[in-house]
Amino acid sequence: MESETALALLAAIREARVDVWVGGGWGIDALLGEQTRPHRDLDLMHRAEQEPRLLDVLAGLGYAETLDWRPARFVVTGPEGREIDLHPLRFNEDGSAEQSSLEEGKPFRYPASAFVTGSIAGETVPCLSVEQQVEFHQGYEPTGRDRDDMRRLREAFGVATHF
Repeated sequence: MESETALALLAAIREARVDVWVGGGWGIDALLGEQTRPHRDLDLMHRAEQEPRLLDVLAGLGYAETLDWRPARFVVTGPEGREIDLHPLRFNEDGSAEQSSLEEGKPFRYPASAFVTGSIAGETVPCLSVEQQVEFHQGYEPTGRDRDDMRRLREAFGVATHF
C-alpha cells in the first residue's frame, strides 16, 4: 500500500468523524516520519462504537470484509487487493483502551499515552506510541521485517526492545 492510498483512506475516515490510530508497519514509519519499507496493508485501531460508520466509509471506497476474527480484529480488502487490518478498541474514561484478544480474559491494553501522532509523507496522522509498538512486538517469533522495525525504533528513540 502506497503512502498516497494510506493518506486518502485516513482522510475519508477523518471526514466521517471516525477516530482511528495507525499501527503496524505504517505506524512505525509514522513515528519515524519516513517510509522505510513497502507495506502490504494498513493496520488501524478504531473506537468499537464507531465501527458501523467506519465500515460504511470503507464500503463506499470498495472495501469488503474478507477475514473475521472478531472481537479481536478483522480485515477488509479493497481495490487492487489492498488490505486494512481493523482492531476495535473499547475506551475507558481515563483515555486508556482495551482490545479483545483471541484468548478470552486476556485483552490487549493500551494506556492513554499509547495514542500519539506521527507523520506519513509529511502529513500528521494519529498513531500508536513507540512504547505500544514495542509492547506489541513481543511474544512471538519475529520476522526479519519485525527485527528491522525494532532496530529502527531503537536507533531513533533509544528504547529497549525484546529482539
